[in-house]
Amino acid sequence: MKRLAILGASGHGKVVADTAEACGWTEIIFFDDTWPSRTSNGVWGVVGTGKDFFEKAHEFDGVVVAIGNNAIRQSKLATLVQKGATLASLIHPAAYVSRYATVGAGTVVFAGAVLNAGATVGVGVILNTGCSVDHDCILGDSVHISPGARLAGGVSVGQCSWVGIGACVKQMINIGANVVVGAGAAVVSDVDEGMTVVGVPARALE
Repeated sequence: MKRLAILGASGHGKVVADTAEACGWTEIIFFDDTWPSRTSNGVWGVVGTGKDFFEKAHEFDGVVVAIGNNAIRQSKLATLVQKGATLASLIHPAAYVSRYATVGAGTVVFAGAVLNAGATVGVGVILNTGCSVDHDCILGDSVHISPGARLAGGVSVGQCSWVGIGACVKQMINIGANVVVGAGAAVVSDVDEGMTVVGVPARALE
């Protein structure tokens, strides 16, 4: 029996759990600070708080942080690493991940996502449903590539950045850390750290 603990009983958490089932995890348990008033997340049980999660993480074959906020997810993952927990990476069988790509611990790759040859993905990244990350892209820790987003070849995305649903990024573009790329944006030039860009072509939000 493979036992997985998930922190964060959210809608995102449901997709993480569903992906875990598809990957062969047989027992999936949630922890969330809404417990004990909340005891389930869809068909999966919620059995304790976030504090309980960290105290019991070593009892599971793997742990995942299913929190959409990139900075919070990164912080929780760092604590788990300090405690020696086993960070599970989940790659849905309906995703395509090249054998020549690298996927960091604690990363989730949902159905329909494509990760091509030479791409490097950091720790705790979310490659959401139907996104594509082309050859030789480099994604820092705790990045989120949203559903349907497209990264052309050689794109670099700094840690904790978020590429919104349906956005696209031209080849060889550098996106700094803590950037937000708005839904449907078309990024055709480099984006500095901490910026929010929107539109076609993408421009800084004022």
